[in-house]
Amino acid sequence: MNIGLCIRIVGLLLMLFSLGTLPSMLLGWVQNDGTASVFGQAFAATAISGVVLYLLTQRVNSELQIRDGFLVTAAFWIVLGLYGSLPFLLSDAMSVSVFDAVFESVSGLTTTGATVLAGLDSLPPSILLYRQLLQWLGGIGIIVLAVAVLPMLGIGGVQLYRAESTGPAKDSRLTPRITSTAKALFSIYLGLTVACAAAYYAAGMTMFDAVCHAFSTIAIGGFSTHDASMGYFDSDIILLIACLFMLISAVNFGLHFIAVTKRNPQIYRFDSETKFFSWMVLIAACVTCATLVFMNILPVEKAITHGMFQTISIATTTGFASDNFSLWPSFLPTFLIMLSVMGACAGSTGGGMKAMRILLIFRQGRRELKQLLHPNAVIPLKLDHRRVRPEVVSAVWSFFAVYMFSAFILVLCMLATGLDFLSATSAVTAAINNLGPGLGSVSANYASVTDPGKVILCVAMLLGRLEIFTLLILFTPTFWRP
Repeated sequence: MNIGLCIRIVGLLLMLFSLGTLPSMLLGWVQNDGTASVFGQAFAATAISGVVLYLLTQRVNSELQIRDGFLVTAAFWIVLGLYGSLPFLLSDAMSVSVFDAVFESVSGLTTTGATVLAGLDSLPPSILLYRQLLQWLGGIGIIVLAVAVLPMLGIGGVQLYRAESTGPAKDSRLTPRITSTAKALFSIYLGLTVACAAAYYAAGMTMFDAVCHAFSTIAIGGFSTHDASMGYFDSDIILLIACLFMLISAVNFGLHFIAVTKRNPQIYRFDSETKFFSWMVLIAACVTCATLVFMNILPVEKAITHGMFQTISIATTTGFASDNFSLWPSFLPTFLIMLSVMGACAGSTGGGMKAMRILLIFRQGRRELKQLLHPNAVIPLKLDHRRVRPEVVSAVWSFFAVYMFSAFILVLCMLATGLDFLSATSAVTAAINNLGPGLGSVSANYASVTDPGKVILCVAMLLGRLEIFTLLILFTPTFWRP
């Protein structure tokens, strides 16, 4: 393992990440709200740290190996999450502890959307913009990492997608060079952000709110500039626009790339993961809307709009809210939280286990039922008329087992901090699936969680964002052996 090379890459990442404070610093200077110096200090500290790390390892010349890739991947969010907390700590407009600041930063960069802050409407616009930018930067980092980097390391949801599904991810890269892949993905990501912001603005949002919510919508993050989230705008048009762009962002960005380059939207119709994800969301939305209507929780029109919006928001792990769904009666709150376990598609900005894994688990279960009736028959597991290799199925079940075991341990740890069972379970579920809102005492925000609890949830957010194995492998003795 080449530690020097890893340090140099982290230094480069810090230098690039420091640029993310400049828009907020400029806005703070224009608004004269006293935050320009805060972001200036954060920029200087982050940039200087990056330069120092880069210069100290400048003479290191070697290729990035698999172990180095794992370490850099984990460090990407851990180190940047720590430095991303600096503006929150330095600002006089906020009174937060170190744990709160790091929690907010990690939540933003992992596009989880869980927050410890209240009174967002009274915060300086520069701070609000910075929170949204954290999610937007984290979102493009996830896409590039998932589609262009993780397949080269043999990990991640897209590796599974590449191996067993039709579409753009048959090859580990969408273009011959990884830099070209990153540029192509960034272009699509930026184009969707601009289109989303324009749609929000045309629907009645201010330019500031439109840009900020476009950042978190395309990143599937869920941060808002208002405590009431999307419910603040009280507009069905805005909710429908959000639904559209959340669904688009929840689909594999590799598919978007091929659909754009080939000018062929039919690609989406023939992708098994996209079809499965769409059907699951449609069924869940029908269940939610029907329950709201038949139980007279909301008027019919509102029940359909809010039910569909809240289902899509939770299913894609965005975490926007148009209503306090935790107060909805019957099974709905638990049903929606459980829906986030599936999450979005591989290669998207969404969290969760990914729809492809759930699809393969479902088909494997159906295959086993058939095998019980016909024990001597050879019944291969197929996806898009292609046989799924046994090692892929084994990898899916291994991921599922480690995912469930990790969630179980994390829930026990949260219970040990004093949270009640509902709050602890929903908090871990929301964190490990990068969802954001939970139930019980964490339905509005996570301010009531103890400092140890916030550390545990940060670990859960990183586990979910890095697809479990990428982070856990760092804690194995074998990883550090020569």
